[in-house]
Amino acid sequence: MEIAAFGVEEWLNEWEKEAIYDIAGSSIDSLTLRDILEIGGASQAAFLEDLWAKKMNYGWIEGSPAFKEEVRKLYQNVEVSQILQTNGATGANHLALYALIEKGDHVISLYPSYQQLYDIPRSLGAEVSLWQIREEDAWLPSLDDLRAMIRPNTKMICINNANNPTGAVMERPFLEELVAIAREVGAYILSDEVYKPLDTRFDVPAIVDLYEKGISVNSMSKTYSVAGVRVGWVVANDELSNLFRKYRDYTMICAGVVDDALATYVLQHKEAVLERNRSIVAENLNVVKDWVKHEPRVSLIDPSAVPVSFIKLDIPEETETFCLRLLQEKGVLLVPGNRFDRPGYARLGYCTQTETLKKGLTLLSECLRQYD
Repeated sequence: MEIAAFGVEEWLNEWEKEAIYDIAGSSIDSLTLRDILEIGGASQAAFLEDLWAKKMNYGWIEGSPAFKEEVRKLYQNVEVSQILQTNGATGANHLALYALIEKGDHVISLYPSYQQLYDIPRSLGAEVSLWQIREEDAWLPSLDDLRAMIRPNTKMICINNANNPTGAVMERPFLEELVAIAREVGAYILSDEVYKPLDTRFDVPAIVDLYEKGISVNSMSKTYSVAGVRVGWVVANDELSNLFRKYRDYTMICAGVVDDALATYVLQHKEAVLERNRSIVAENLNVVKDWVKHEPRVSLIDPSAVPVSFIKLDIPEETETFCLRLLQEKGVLLVPGNRFDRPGYARLGYCTQTETLKKGLTLLSECLRQYD
């Protein structure tokens, strides 16, 4: 099969290790293994003793009962039978698409978004319509556009909520209208929800809690700051979950007993992690807002308390060329917007360590001054 090169991953794979000030990433400042153990306080010793005794076999194929129970608590109307552990959210997205999409199907995908959501369906022979986000609508797409695009044979609508790269979020009223449109033709909705907003002012239910044909994907990578624990999950109705089980046997056996144990431990202490991460998001977003206010060549539609943002650059130079020079001259890494089919913009991952962010923004401004 043919598949397009993964634009963002190609860029990061090539340049990430050369960055001194990496403000391109999409996770909240990653926890160390020591950090993970310390969040549990008195339970740390018991966790380690249990870990030392684990046999390095395949473990629980679909995820341990303790892991599934913690994931179940993240949803309103989900049973453990509906939860399948995957190798990250990428594994979950791939599984759902691999199991459901066939040649000739019609798929609608939010665009730009995570590239899996439109290029995997294309590679499987589906006809993919791109549901464009709009800067003038705070980077949300138009539901009227969706109504015009949807067909009686539309098989699936793919979204990521909040959006990567912009940080825009579809809240409950928008999602309810989206579900009504999908339900009219019986289309599935695959929702990559790894960037769920950390600010409780945003009402963003999981799609599986809103729609009987909703498929929710999440992972430990973004909100929970442990991308090195390669654990994600997919949640759907029992009929879909049973279908995914069959296809999952061809894509993975298990996520690994150590990763499962660490993921479970983090989820058991998620409130401590979320409190830490809310603080990072709030502080660093204020840093970015203040910087934008004083940087005449940059504008920004604020992200919705998630770790990605999409800055607009007022420069007379091709974006990728500028971003590469910024890295080579200043050691600062951004993701150029053309990797999302949006030249003139760049993804700014602002939830790194605060001092790294401040220094990176200062050096970015220095590079922008050459155009004044």
